[in-house]
Amino acid sequence: MIVAVPKESKTEENRVAVTPTGVAGFVSRGHKVLIEKGAGLGSGLTDRAYEVAAATVVESAKEVWNQSDLIMKVKEPQVSEFPLLRRGLILFTYLHLAANEIVTRELLERKVTGIAYETIQLDDGSLPLLTPMSEIAGRLSIQLGAWCLQAENGGRGILLGGASGVRPGKVVILGAGMSGTAACQVAAGMGAYVSILDIHPTKLRYVHDILGGHVTTLMSNRANVEEEVVDADLVIGSVLIPGAKAPKLISRSLVQRMKPGSAFVDISIDQGGCAETSRPTTHLQPIYLEEDVVHYCVTNMPASVPHTSTYALTNSTLSYGLELANRGFPQAL
Repeated sequence: MIVAVPKESKTEENRVAVTPTGVAGFVSRGHKVLIEKGAGLGSGLTDRAYEVAAATVVESAKEVWNQSDLIMKVKEPQVSEFPLLRRGLILFTYLHLAANEIVTRELLERKVTGIAYETIQLDDGSLPLLTPMSEIAGRLSIQLGAWCLQAENGGRGILLGGASGVRPGKVVILGAGMSGTAACQVAAGMGAYVSILDIHPTKLRYVHDILGGHVTTLMSNRANVEEEVVDADLVIGSVLIPGAKAPKLISRSLVQRMKPGSAFVDISIDQGGCAETSRPTTHLQPIYLEEDVVHYCVTNMPASVPHTSTYALTNSTLSYGLELANRGFPQAL
């Protein structure tokens, strides 16, 4: 099979779908790999490194898309890539279609076989290809939230860890999945007062076990969500329903009751966001002020640390990509 990796065209998206080591894995099994020129530069991976791994570096995106059987990407196709979609092509990437009707219709009309990283699920309910980016987004959310709280960004001027004789900031995390748990660990490590809410007692028990008395775990219900969010300096939205839109746990009226200058980081924005005031932003313009609350709603948060993200992503997706290349669709499923 001809496996191709185009350069990402989404704004400020510097990740790449396959590392040179991943290329070597495909080539060793008899597949040909095409890499668009410069695809890995944003992650610190040179064209020469791909050539050493036996990839063929091609000049244009059109060549990559037209010559391939299997396209491996990081993000959903952008408008500029729609004309390159075609019947019979296997597209393996993050698609997040629940929040993107335009891309959904394009894939349907052009008869593309789209397989979304974020919907591949194991028998235990885990999402192995979403996990690495969720972990990174969760860790990032706290440092980004801390940045949002700085006065020059419209925030309250709060240092999350506090200082001698000064109370630490309060962080509230909605959702105790992979991203929420990662955010919880970082926030607790910074010395913030942390509470985390979820509808699953087993997840809360896990967080309590690994962090002990450093965090407060609460069952997620309307009363608890409202009480915690109103009292928070930083709220992290990390709610996920696999393959579906995120539930709107935070209403506009609740945002209006939050402290002026508090911050909200919506990790769920890829799936539509978990607040009524959420709307997608980019790395170039990541924040906006709504109801006196600083919102950070970047749809591809891990792209701000592309080197780490690219390696973490390939570690998880490579074995699945090899299955698709070796066995084809739908046998690999």
